[in-house]
Amino acid sequence: MNKMFRAVRYLLLCFLGLGFSLGAVAAEEDTYDQDSIAHDASRFFGQTTEGLAKLIEKAFHEQGRPNGYIRGQEVAGAVGVGLRYGEGDLIMKNGATRHVYWTGPSVGFDLGGDATKVFVLVYHLPSTDNIFERFPGVDGSLYFVGGAGINYQQRGSIILAPIRLGVGLREGASVGYMHYTPEKTWNPF
Repeated sequence: MNKMFRAVRYLLLCFLGLGFSLGAVAAEEDTYDQDSIAHDASRFFGQTTEGLAKLIEKAFHEQGRPNGYIRGQEVAGAVGVGLRYGEGDLIMKNGATRHVYWTGPSVGFDLGGDATKVFVLVYHLPSTDNIFERFPGVDGSLYFVGGAGINYQQRGSIILAPIRLGVGLREGASVGYMHYTPEKTWNPF
C-alpha cells in the first residue's frame, strides 16, 4: 500500500511539473522577449543607443516580458500644469492591433515643452479593448534638445511603460494620468 501511494504521488508530481512547464511555454509564446523588443524599438526610433538599451533592460528587469507595445508620437507642455497628447498603434504578441489615442493632464514642478516618439511596453493586457482606461503615473523629465526616459503607469494588473525619446526644453516632475481612447479628443479629462 505504501509503495502504491508513493507511485501515485510521484505520477501526480510529474503531471504537475509537466503542467507548469507547458504553462511557462505558453506564457513565453504570448509575450515578447527582450531582444525582439530592443530590435523593434531601435527600428522605430531609427537608432540604437546605449541609453535605449538600458531603459529596455530596466523595464524587463522590473516588469518582466510584455505582451504588447504601442508605437506612437506625442507632444506635451507644462507651466506647473501640463497637457500631453499622443497617438499610436497597439501591437499585441497574439497578432491583435488597434490604433489608440491618449491625452492627459499633469500637475507638479514642471516647465517646458517637448515632442517625442514613444514606445510603450504593455504588460498583462487581456485584449486591445482593455487599454481604454485612465492610467495614473508619475513622470520626471529633463530635456535640453534631446533625451530619453521611462516611467510606469498602472491600473489594476495592467502596467504601461512608456519609453520616450524626444526633443525640446523641459524640466521637472509631475503626477497625472493618461487616458487612452479609441478616437481622438482634445479634452484631457
